[in-house]
Amino acid sequence: MLKKSRVPQSRRVEILSLFQRYTEGLPTLPASALLTFLCKEQMELTANKDTAEDLIDRYEIDEAAVESRCMTFEGFLRYMESKDCCVFNRIHKTVYQDMDQPLTSYFISSSHNTYLTGDQLVGKSHLDAYVSALRKGCRCLEIDCWDGPDAEPVVYHGYTLTTKILFKDVIRTIQQHAFEVSAYPVILSLENHCCEEQQQVMAKYLTSILGDKLLKSPLDHPTTGDLPSPNDLMYKILIKNKKLKSQLRSEDKTEDSADEAEDADDEDEDEDEDEDSFQTKAKFWSSRRTVSKKKKVKVTLHRALSDLVIYTRSVKFISFSHSRDNQNCYENTSMSEKKARKLIKVSGSSFIQHNQRFLSRIYPAGSRTSSSNYNPQEFWSVGAQLGSCHSVCRCTSSSSVSIAHSVALNFQYPGLSMDLNNGRFQDNGGCGYVLKPAVLMSSERSFDPTTSYRYLKPTQLVLKVISGSNLPVIKSRNTLDPFVRVEIHGIAFDSRSKSTHIVKNNSLTPHWDTDMNFSITVPELCLIRFCVRDQMTLFKSEFVGQYTMPFTSLKKGYRWVPLLSRQGYSLDPASLFVLVSY
Repeated sequence: MLKKSRVPQSRRVEILSLFQRYTEGLPTLPASALLTFLCKEQMELTANKDTAEDLIDRYEIDEAAVESRCMTFEGFLRYMESKDCCVFNRIHKTVYQDMDQPLTSYFISSSHNTYLTGDQLVGKSHLDAYVSALRKGCRCLEIDCWDGPDAEPVVYHGYTLTTKILFKDVIRTIQQHAFEVSAYPVILSLENHCCEEQQQVMAKYLTSILGDKLLKSPLDHPTTGDLPSPNDLMYKILIKNKKLKSQLRSEDKTEDSADEAEDADDEDEDEDEDEDSFQTKAKFWSSRRTVSKKKKVKVTLHRALSDLVIYTRSVKFISFSHSRDNQNCYENTSMSEKKARKLIKVSGSSFIQHNQRFLSRIYPAGSRTSSSNYNPQEFWSVGAQLGSCHSVCRCTSSSSVSIAHSVALNFQYPGLSMDLNNGRFQDNGGCGYVLKPAVLMSSERSFDPTTSYRYLKPTQLVLKVISGSNLPVIKSRNTLDPFVRVEIHGIAFDSRSKSTHIVKNNSLTPHWDTDMNFSITVPELCLIRFCVRDQMTLFKSEFVGQYTMPFTSLKKGYRWVPLLSRQGYSLDPASLFVLVSY
């Protein structure tokens, strides 16, 4: 005999209301009613009778209910709090995108100053920072290489008091962890300041330690015929560096090809633009730049290291027209956020066309001495693949510590920029490669993210922020006055935010029941960020938790939103309950 379902009146009353709406007075939910709920509310348009019965088998523990092919409230609640009802599309937790396009067709998770675990001036360099970045799916790592004692190259932030680690230990660490979470290629971006003798040592370590994982020659038959694809380069490590002019194929030589001896890295030139900012930041940084200018010398590239540069040869960016007429597909450019921002303002569409053919790396301004980051969304909107985050983990000793992490960012610096970066790259199975949307790849229609596209029919996103559950309480307080801010991050015309009202003294089960409407012109470029904050005073609120995801991974219907800490760790069981439609 089927027992009457026990309904906890004080817990998740919003879910209880849904349950009772479809039971129509009955104590349990029949499979047929559950199917109606799946199709009508959850927009699971492919659901059928078998789908409903499978959910009963998976989430119902009352044996009598299972035999009767129905669901008690406890089973329904278990289902509503499961991964099947998460706001993030479960299919996107696996690699589902076409991975046979050239590398230029993907956003690539990238880090800047990957070795650092703190700021750019006195922070520690640590091998764990590389482990952490790789475990977050990062596919482009930066290694700043300098001459060390006993002919052993070292890695650190030059002309500062950051600690030093051995280059060979960095390469061993990368060899061990490169493909733990993703099979797709890793790019090692070398900022090379070493003499020829120590460059030869670097080349020896790269070849001997990485072995068959190191790409040493071009592929015979790349899938695309241009740059190879992520599938072509699975389990391979690529070296990004300058390449000697004499080693270029004769048909590829141009008058402006790299000289035999040239500056160590384009970043040094771009950082000079920030001279005034350095001096105002700190006297230490100003003195560092003075020393840097005195010691900056031409670095002659050693042939052994040059030989290892295959598809990722670094060249100086001059102009879009120059790149169009002279740059080869296997050559890529790096530029500071300041320069990239100017180019977007002047010619966003030309930037997009440039990134359809070439890899571009955008790195944080040198004035970001605290390892803060720029907003990567503005550079994704023009198709930049390698946006670099400052990649610092707050680790101490254990190599198993993981952190939150392209446009290249400082992975060690938590906040909005890293939330967006992590949100973007949790897509496509967290493999570090996300296929750029068609709007950035079309050669027929010009797109400029700085322009208002009023002629396009916008997508209408309707969100109802219903409630929260088990929100973490800040140590200094016994309760919360929480509110939720929903942010849209996309092209400038689409970016906006809306907030719920404040609920007083309730961290366990706050209810907002707030409707929000967003008109989104280019949804395929948008990220949605749910942020819970605690209202401290009239003009001050504090961060409680957040969750960021691509619009294209957003599931319709009644969904729960997991919450993450400022450092990117799960705050389970803390969550939001929302209704999504578009």
